Amino acid sequence: MKINALLDVNVVAHETEDEVAVLLELTAPPAPVDAARRQASFQVVLDRSGSMNGRPLEGAKKALVELVRRLEPTDNFGLVTFDHSADVVVPAGPLTDKDAVVNLIEAVHSGGSTDLSSGYMRGLREIRRVAGASGGTVLIISDGHVNAGLQKVEDFQSLTAKAYGDGILTSTLGYGRGYDETLLAAIARSGSGNHVFAENPDAAAAAIAAEADGLLNKVAQAVALTVKFEPSVQFLRLYNDLPGHQIGDGTVMIELGDLYSEEHRVLLLKFKVPAMSALGLAKIASLELAYVELPTLVEHVATIPISVNVVPGDAAAGRVPHPTVRTEMLFQEAQQTKRKASEAFEMGDRATAKQNLGQTRQFLTDALTIAKDGARANIEAELSEVDRMDAMADAVETTVMSKLTRESYHLGTAKRGRDFPPSSFKGEADKTE
Repeated sequence: MKINALLDVNVVAHETEDEVAVLLELTAPPAPVDAARRQASFQVVLDRSGSMNGRPLEGAKKALVELVRRLEPTDNFGLVTFDHSADVVVPAGPLTDKDAVVNLIEAVHSGGSTDLSSGYMRGLREIRRVAGASGGTVLIISDGHVNAGLQKVEDFQSLTAKAYGDGILTSTLGYGRGYDETLLAAIARSGSGNHVFAENPDAAAAAIAAEADGLLNKVAQAVALTVKFEPSVQFLRLYNDLPGHQIGDGTVMIELGDLYSEEHRVLLLKFKVPAMSALGLAKIASLELAYVELPTLVEHVATIPISVNVVPGDAAAGRVPHPTVRTEMLFQEAQQTKRKASEAFEMGDRATAKQNLGQTRQFLTDALTIAKDGARANIEAELSEVDRMDAMADAVETTVMSKLTRESYHLGTAKRGRDFPPSSFKGEADKTE
């Protein structure tokens, strides 16, 4: 695992409180060329409520058949469907008879109401039977709002966080225009998985294939960053929307989920540094990255000390923030205003949402003015995406805009640095209410 840490400022004035931002860049190792891939475990929890009837359900079934054809016979696959209750369609286990599994998938039909909790808990029970030490992935596919069983976001967050603690990652695929993006995004966040929006069967198939790509190319699992602060140093902010837990005085653990081969990830942290009277190098924190390497299941721990140089006030006065870190700070501020836009769209407040998109564009424009050459293409692509969203905002339903902006926010913060397929919103600009 390649690890690099950059500070926005590496000098602080003595006897003066200050704030220091730290950019952490991770690059996962390539998959071993000559090593056999470990058995993968993939559990699908599929909404078959009445609203899925017709093209949505048929598209999901077709995508799952393609997934089954792609997996190895030794891989574990399971399918649980749910409406007002849960049914185990394909018991989790090796795909020794793919034709039989395909027949079971094709026989799925739509039903009644939407009890996501029963489907998810039944799916967890299935994958826990077979996943073993290498863990697995649960993919929830739903097109609606939960109207039976557990319905509170915090209840689902508790379930998915516990599952992740057991090595089971949870991703969500919001299908169509009616699903609850707040709930599905929260489930993916606490489950350290991905959240994507699929407008149509083709987009759903691409999203399912991308989720399988990540699972089959996974090289590190249970990746966690532990931040340990020196006395009087405070943790001000984690910019990325990732699960974090205080595990002791001055110690915070941040969950990153799994990493696939050669994946790049970026995290941004900010600390409050107390006034220090002693001049010279001063340690303010240490970052400890722990993960389990696949396929060997060997655990690795790498520690990076974070230090600043305490100098006289006049020497610190002329410091210039590191452009790479400052660019990322502006990028992440843009993601926060994008989330506010999503929330406004969800409430049907189109005017406020457009104002938030304008603020998002301004943060990105500011980032572009200081970005180094290597970062400019990414910022420009993000600006183009925001411009397209703004152009769509007057013509496309606010419910759709909320889902598009929420997906974009998730990719820009929780999974910052990861390469993803093109966003679902491309091609939506011509659709009107």
